[in-house]
Amino acid sequence: MSLNVIDLIKGQLGPALVSQAASQFGESESGISKAIGGLLPAVVGGLANNADKPGVVDAITQASSSGILGNLLGGSSSNPIISNLLSSIFGDKVSGLINSIASFSGVSNTSAGSLLNLVTGATVGTIGKYAADNNLGASGISSLLNDQKGIISSLLPAGLSLASFGLGAENWFGQAKETVSSVTSTAKDNIAEGVATARENVSEGAREVRERFENNNNNNQGGGSIWKWLLPLLLLLAAGYFLWKQCEKKQTTTTTTATSDSATASSTADTATTGTATPVPATAKTDENIDLNGVMLKGYKGGMEDQMIAFLKSDGYKNAADDSALKDKWYDFDHVNFKMGSSTELETGSQGQLDNLVAILKAFPDAKIKVGGYTDKTGNEASNVKLSKARAEYIKAALAKSGVGAQVIAADGYGSQFAKVDAKASDAERAADRKMAVRFAK
Repeated sequence: MSLNVIDLIKGQLGPALVSQAASQFGESESGISKAIGGLLPAVVGGLANNADKPGVVDAITQASSSGILGNLLGGSSSNPIISNLLSSIFGDKVSGLINSIASFSGVSNTSAGSLLNLVTGATVGTIGKYAADNNLGASGISSLLNDQKGIISSLLPAGLSLASFGLGAENWFGQAKETVSSVTSTAKDNIAEGVATARENVSEGAREVRERFENNNNNNQGGGSIWKWLLPLLLLLAAGYFLWKQCEKKQTTTTTTATSDSATASSTADTATTGTATPVPATAKTDENIDLNGVMLKGYKGGMEDQMIAFLKSDGYKNAADDSALKDKWYDFDHVNFKMGSSTELETGSQGQLDNLVAILKAFPDAKIKVGGYTDKTGNEASNVKLSKARAEYIKAALAKSGVGAQVIAADGYGSQFAKVDAKASDAERAADRKMAVRFAK
């Protein structure tokens, strides 16, 4: 199975970035998420359609060393690599793409344009990094992009199509056009064959009727006057019957075949959609004010901060007899995420929730916590444990720098020990297992 690069890119476009983009652009998180969901397959499709252009490959190669992934929100809009690349792959269709995405997601055209730059930056940066990490040359990058052509159209969200972007499917996926032509040609041949067969059957039927008439007329001369008006009617009925039966037969065959092919295509699209990139977006969460002894923290209602504060205020921590009474309740970070494969670089937007945790610990100085890191089921388990441990240690060190180090008594990595999603599931589904969490400890 060929690599789905959209799964790689989604690691750069996580909840933390969506939240920060929503705040920066003045849009809802659901609108930002919806726009990104439509732009990502469109941008990857544009690159795939231009995979053999040297300029496209050069842009991807340059992006890997430009540092663009480290500043997607701040650097994408003014990066010449991105602006030149968009002109190269979309030409004069850029404005149509922006308008379609704005209308589809409910964000403004200005926000849609900024998000197009952001998604393009994340795309070329991620592909460039993957190419560098795997020693892919120009031909390898072109081959990787060409492999995406078979899945792009199935990853577009419901309500969007290449045509809605002003991008004809025949220009991106020529094979589809050839297939349509072939089906059309076959249908024409079947119709022609059906008409010819119907003509032969009508002629045969007419001949049989005529012979019977002649035989009956010879045997019964007195009935000739009846047959003079009955014969044309019988011939007309016979012709209509044979023509109707033959056309019905051909139409049924053609319809059944087309329906079967359509069902197969639909099944394939459903499988591709379920397997990759583009999952049904979860209901967007909105940051609200969480009361910490009169100080308002920004966080999700029912999220990590809200749950921890409620537990501490209820004296649940104070009344816990020992550590065993606390060990089974973990609080997952909503916003703290590491960049793909890194244990030292957080995604944009992560620091805010770390600051919230510091504020909570300072407000309850007797409380102690333990940090845990988790991975999904893919990859080498020893490497997973090492990575998750390093990430937990990074969080612990960051909290220590903020003055609450004495309250963080441990940082452990569990790898995929507690992962629930199958390794063969899509990257979006497996993301639930890749997390950082804390629990109270004694």
